[in-house]
Amino acid sequence: MSERKPIIGITMGDAAGVGPEIILKSLKHGEMYEISRPFVIGDRKILERAKTFVNSDLAIESIAADELEQADYCLGTVYVLDLDLLPGDLPVGQVSAEAGHAAFKYLERAIELAKENRIQAICTAPLNKEALHKGGHKYPGHTEILADLTGTQDFSMMLSAPNLKVIHVTTHVGLIDAVKMITPERVYHVIKLAHETLRKAGIDAPKIAVCGINPHAGENGLFGYGEEEEKVIPAVEKAQAEGIEVVGPLPADTLFFRTVRGDFDIVVAMYHDQGHGPVKVLGLDAGVNITVGLPIIRTSVDHGTAFDIAGTGIADEKSLMEAIRQGAELAPKA
Repeated sequence: MSERKPIIGITMGDAAGVGPEIILKSLKHGEMYEISRPFVIGDRKILERAKTFVNSDLAIESIAADELEQADYCLGTVYVLDLDLLPGDLPVGQVSAEAGHAAFKYLERAIELAKENRIQAICTAPLNKEALHKGGHKYPGHTEILADLTGTQDFSMMLSAPNLKVIHVTTHVGLIDAVKMITPERVYHVIKLAHETLRKAGIDAPKIAVCGINPHAGENGLFGYGEEEEKVIPAVEKAQAEGIEVVGPLPADTLFFRTVRGDFDIVVAMYHDQGHGPVKVLGLDAGVNITVGLPIIRTSVDHGTAFDIAGTGIADEKSLMEAIRQGAELAPKA
């Protein structure tokens, strides 16, 4: 029996942003159907409106959860699991409590489908954190919702771009809080997640590099208050004792260059901007956000809702296409 392509649920994200547009633009590419069985979790009327923004002739058809396995996924027709939460004239490019709540419900439904093994991966279009909060859901972002709704304690955000993978010890918190949250236990767990994730991806002995917290990784106490010695070095030494090929803490200002050059397979970043900045310099259309440590596969674009260009049809779909590719690659095959 031939291997079946994975069913991937693409959540619409914030419907006032570019999510609906980049979904339609991605699903006009035949490659997406060659590697997966994609469908959308969102609002049909919003997708129909987005067709006018991107000048699309794709057919939009509703699909029920119990039809996902039998459906004929083919180029030209986009299936949508229609939650019917939003008005068709939802204002474009504006923060909306309605859209924030709907974005949460799309993801919640996708998680339910993944838990029921009806889908093999979730791919998320961007949501807006302000809208999410106004809609009554006090989460920093997708990653924390996924962790909460799957009961996952040990997780991390991994960004993937050509020649660079970065996994984070902390993410959506302020810098002062991030430093407080960095502990030897957390750093060790993220090193382990990096090791296990890359081994599953086919790298037998991943080369892992760990960033310092301070400039020049503290330079032996010259900068900071001994954070590297207290928080990072014990974690690295523990992982090394288990046979993991990991080094650090290393100065972040040169480490990302060395990794792109090929010295390492992945970087462990200590906080949000330390890891996100280098990836986004490589191009917003190249990065993919992957949540590791979850019991389900989740990939995402690595850009926001782009309210400033929503409704214009000019948003680039390349990051979403790459997220679908990586979701299909990582997903267990049905």
